[in-house]
Amino acid sequence: MILCCAGGMCACGGGGSSCGPASAQVTRIIDGDTLEIASGEKLRLLMVNAPEITAGKNECYGTEARDYNVQMVQGRTVKLAYDKQCRDIYDRLLAWVEVDGRDLNLTLVERGYACVLYIPPNGEARQSEFRQAEAEAQLAHRGLWGACQPEEIFCE
Repeated sequence: MILCCAGGMCACGGGGSSCGPASAQVTRIIDGDTLEIASGEKLRLLMVNAPEITAGKNECYGTEARDYNVQMVQGRTVKLAYDKQCRDIYDRLLAWVEVDGRDLNLTLVERGYACVLYIPPNGEARQSEFRQAEAEAQLAHRGLWGACQPEEIFCE
C-alpha cells in the first residue's frame, strides 16, 4: 500500500493535496518512470529510475519498462500520493502511483523494470523497502538485471 504524504506534509483525501490531485487519468506514457496525466502535467514516479528511451537514448530495457507502464496504467485512472517535495527541477509532479491496489513505483523495482533512485527528502520513509526490492530483483535476475550487461545498467 502507498504511504500517503509521508511525514504528514500534505493532506490526502478525495480532494487531493496541495501538491496535486488524489487521482488522475493517465493519458500518455513517456517512459518507464514518467507519465502524463489528463491535466497535461508530467508526473515522475518517486524512488524509481527506469532506463532512458527519450532524447535519442535507447538504454537496455527502456522499451520494456515503458511498455509495462502502458499495460498497467495507460488510459486508466490511478490514485496519487505525494511526499515532502511536490515537484522536481523540471516542474514534473512527484508522486506514488497506485492502480488496482498495486503500488506501481514498487512493482517496477520488484520486477526489474527500474532501479531505485532516492532523492531526499522524498522517499526517506520507504528507502529500505525499495532497496530490498531492488536487491531481490538483482539476485533473481529479473528484468534488466537478467537482460542487460552490467555496463548497460545506470543505477545510483
